[in-house]
Amino acid sequence: MAPPRQPIGITMGDAAGIGPEIIVKLFESGLPYPAVVYGDAGVLDTAIARLGLADHLRVQLVSEPDVAAAGHGAIPVLNRWQALPPDLPPGRPDPLAGRAAYEFLCYAIDDALAGKLRAIVTAPLNKKTMQAGGADYPGHTEILAERSGTQHYAMMLANQELRVILVTIHVALRQVSELITVDNELQTIRLAHDACRRAGIQAPRVAVAGLNPHAGEDGRFGREDIDVIAPAIQQARAEGIDATGPWPGDTVFMRARRGEFDIVVAQYHDQGLIPVKYLGVDEGVNVTVGLPFVRTSVDHGTAFDIAGQGIADPGSLRAAYDLALDMTQDST
Repeated sequence: MAPPRQPIGITMGDAAGIGPEIIVKLFESGLPYPAVVYGDAGVLDTAIARLGLADHLRVQLVSEPDVAAAGHGAIPVLNRWQALPPDLPPGRPDPLAGRAAYEFLCYAIDDALAGKLRAIVTAPLNKKTMQAGGADYPGHTEILAERSGTQHYAMMLANQELRVILVTIHVALRQVSELITVDNELQTIRLAHDACRRAGIQAPRVAVAGLNPHAGEDGRFGREDIDVIAPAIQQARAEGIDATGPWPGDTVFMRARRGEFDIVVAQYHDQGLIPVKYLGVDEGVNVTVGLPFVRTSVDHGTAFDIAGQGIADPGSLRAAYDLALDMTQDST
């Protein structure tokens, strides 16, 4: 855990998306704890001016995260990469902005690993522009895991009503079945249990969703639920984890929302993310569990269609910042 008063690192994401705008709005609203932005000073200056906040908000360039200070009126910015063009147009995909998003994230990861950050909060990047810029990754999660040397990790989405963790993440649907192994399933159940414990839940109730319709219906619709998922649940229970299932995917999320379970293990991306995002993108938070540091993120994309218009909602970024504080409360 990071030492006291080390700032939260906020990565700017894609400079042509809504990341700069929601970051400016986050700082303008006031922060209870220090934060430093890994991003581009010129882009944030432009966002401040576009929002009409230049009279009471400014960019403060810093060289190290430990000099970032909380306080209304300043956005500490750290950029160890090249400066972006001052006329970079919002809403227009640009490989340079995609590459910059990757570089900002890498520098934040390195500082977190060095113990210089309390946590990392990420604004959205665009996978296509990042890949066009030469960083060939499916998304944030894979970069975080590779650069931190993490083998066992998972994506968790959370809001006030539901927590969901994924066994498989950014893969084609046809690949999911072969990636559902007893080991992968068990590791995700363990991560779900640990994430809930970290959130202050003493005895987490972990529900595991089935892969197939009706959780396979006794093998009628596939045997993965019987041959793979159920044995992983049994092994987790033998380890003292309160895991149950596999439950039909069409009802387990509703049951968790009603309070029957603390977290749901979903088998693939859309199975888990649709229920969370249906409840409200602006309140959802993406958490990468299993890393050697806390990482939270917005639960939405770059929204190129509204970038630069001043209408982006910073609610999910605020929720990600607040959750990062909650998850590292022992370091305050």
